[in-house]
Amino acid sequence: MDSMAAQLRRKQWTRDSYLISTDPSLIPMEQLTAAFDSDEFYWADSLPEQHMRELVDQSLCFGLYRVDGKTGTGAEAGPRTGTPGPETPSHPKQPHSPNLTPKLVGFARCVTDFVTFLYVTDVWVDRGHQGAGLGSWLIRCVQEVVEGMPYLRRSLLFTADWDRSVPFYERLMDMKVIECRKENGGLAIMERKGRGHPGFGMEGTGYKRA
Repeated sequence: MDSMAAQLRRKQWTRDSYLISTDPSLIPMEQLTAAFDSDEFYWADSLPEQHMRELVDQSLCFGLYRVDGKTGTGAEAGPRTGTPGPETPSHPKQPHSPNLTPKLVGFARCVTDFVTFLYVTDVWVDRGHQGAGLGSWLIRCVQEVVEGMPYLRRSLLFTADWDRSVPFYERLMDMKVIECRKENGGLAIMERKGRGHPGFGMEGTGYKRA
């Protein structure tokens, strides 16, 4: 039987000419490094090649790809998390064609043990592809995976964008601010309890019962 990590790394969704996949082998490292080095990725820089690959291989990564090679719309930018646009539901899963040459236009990374804990970070959508709801779609796909983890105790994220990112993640991931440090550009720490948490009905068996 496949491990939970193996199962979660086989997810994919399609919408029009876009693909979202959790298969780490699809991520073009040169393109991901270029994204980290761009001014859009304002919160982090790229790492040496070996460590960029480790960053991907040791996380659950969601790659957003344009599969027909067309350029973006050039629409206006959204929230500073790189997650703009209106709500966009995920389309039914379809197989990825090996004949396509996807271009990486978005990314989200989850630091997780694949069972009880998940931390969302490094969410980015290329500026040329913003304004069409792709960021919302990307995060909805992340949340679909989160909701399917039976023993997950909590998911977390940090953001300094109070005006746009906090309401964005409240809406799309049902997260709540559990701690705030607004002074000096501080962070909002956001949390959502999972199915394995006692405060969420304790569907899983990750906690001892009193």
